[in-house]
Amino acid sequence: MSITNQNIEELITLCKENNQKAQFEVYNRYCKAMYNVAYRIVKDEHFAQDVMQEGFLKAFTKINDYKQEVAFGAWLKKIIVNYSIDFYKKNNAFQVEDLSKTLYKIEENDSFFSENIDLNSLKVKQVLDTISGLKDNYRMVLTLFYIEGYDQEEISEILNISYANCRTTLSRAKESLRKKLEEIGNQR
Repeated sequence: MSITNQNIEELITLCKENNQKAQFEVYNRYCKAMYNVAYRIVKDEHFAQDVMQEGFLKAFTKINDYKQEVAFGAWLKKIIVNYSIDFYKKNNAFQVEDLSKTLYKIEENDSFFSENIDLNSLKVKQVLDTISGLKDNYRMVLTLFYIEGYDQEEISEILNISYANCRTTLSRAKESLRKKLEEIGNQR
């Protein structure tokens, strides 16, 4: 059976034996998705490529730690996300607001979009562009929450912030995004 026809579990076993053809096949299967994950966080094509490749290297060196408790793609994605965030923090003076020093109110009403926004006329690209134009900490939590699918507890671990800080930042980010999307909708 050729390497391209093997399932991911077989490829992982071969990767654990340092089989380079298997590593190359795994890379080919996941590189586009992992590049997109890295790009959404680091916001630069070249850096995203570097981060993705470094993430794969780290994954292959730690492949024996993969115990198949989660899907391989999810395990790999977590490595890429963490590596991307570390890279971004080092290179962009990323500062998470210290909300413990700020009075804040969390809205329990999670109806994200108001009636004023015509969702059907907003294009996905406009929403993604709007998210990428937000403050770094807002962009980061919205990307992790809506695009990468992490829950608030996971985001607080990834960003190394308290759960309350994460929840507040996410609430404020949603509100900021909602306002910007309303502005776009009103410009038509």
